[in-house]
Amino acid sequence: MFNYIIVGAGLAGAVMAERIADELDERVLVIERRNHISGNCYDERDENGIIIHKYGPHIFHTDYREVFEYLSRFTEWREYQHRVLGSIDGRLVPLPFNLTSMRELLPESLSRRLEEKLLEKHPHGARVHILELMEEDDPDLRFLADYIYRKVFLNYTMKQWGLKPEEIDPEVTGRVPVVLSNDDRYFQDTYQAVPLRGYTGMIGRMLDHPNIKLMLNTSHDEVLELRDGSIFVMGSEFRGKLVFTGKIDELFNYRYGELPYRSLDFRFEAHDMEWFQEAATINYPNNYDYTRITEFKHLHPVRSERTVIVKEYPCSHVRGENEACYPIFTEETREMYRRYLELAADYDNLVLVGRLAEYRYYDMDDIVKRSLEVFRERIL
Repeated sequence: MFNYIIVGAGLAGAVMAERIADELDERVLVIERRNHISGNCYDERDENGIIIHKYGPHIFHTDYREVFEYLSRFTEWREYQHRVLGSIDGRLVPLPFNLTSMRELLPESLSRRLEEKLLEKHPHGARVHILELMEEDDPDLRFLADYIYRKVFLNYTMKQWGLKPEEIDPEVTGRVPVVLSNDDRYFQDTYQAVPLRGYTGMIGRMLDHPNIKLMLNTSHDEVLELRDGSIFVMGSEFRGKLVFTGKIDELFNYRYGELPYRSLDFRFEAHDMEWFQEAATINYPNNYDYTRITEFKHLHPVRSERTVIVKEYPCSHVRGENEACYPIFTEETREMYRRYLELAADYDNLVLVGRLAEYRYYDMDDIVKRSLEVFRERIL
């Protein structure tokens, strides 16, 4: 009845399903364990008419024209330039750390001297990473690197990952930039927007195809079984292709153990005021147990005398209790994932795609690009 089965109705699964259904004109069964589509991109309009992102803020940004044009088939866009402030020493300054942030936090003479030294070495607009500044001979620039590391990055990362400072991978540190301009946008990509009617509306249109059958509230193990190199559906061998976007360790019944993830506890609050804060997202690296607060009316403006915010509290992922958000990369977890990949290689008609199946973190544009590539390489 179906030559293609897809597990997961998030962004990766929706792209794969839409391409198979539309370009190949094949019937596709999409199985989703949650009671909604869109995965962690899921959003909905609340009783105040405000579009809420249930699993934290999702901002679409990309330099991939192909990705933007593909998604534009399924949504109109609201152009949106994301801006983030950080609460540092009682002041709100732009993040990533830029020249404005430096002037706000440091004495004028010092900030002017640092700016001159930075622009002597790097072009205006450059993004200079902390590790590079830490290796400078100039003591002023090393001071700046240490200051940003301690004030902006260190405690935020400890909260986010639940790690001690000495356990933080230097490669993670290296991604912390200083932006040598006054551009306070969080992203500099060519295309920056949010779907006009939300991500659920966009993904809903992707799945709204006569060749696509959607089953919600259905775990893959209720329908599928992998055994001895063959895939079985409801007890019968399945000779079509299975596209799996869920957790690879779960697919193989945790044979080698659970791959660890960090998760987030989202706590929503409605307030009887027009606005709660001056930017969509404010980070709190050094205060409070939460890492950031997002106010959704900044993303999706609506006339309302009420507003809704969400506070994010990082926590460990516990199977069956919360959602897996960020893979935890260590030599041990990479080796465990490699062993699961070896198991998957025994199944010629199994296709793995997505952050859980591939045990890596993807931005939204990356997952769309990856899914389109996998469709061309493994399905066409």
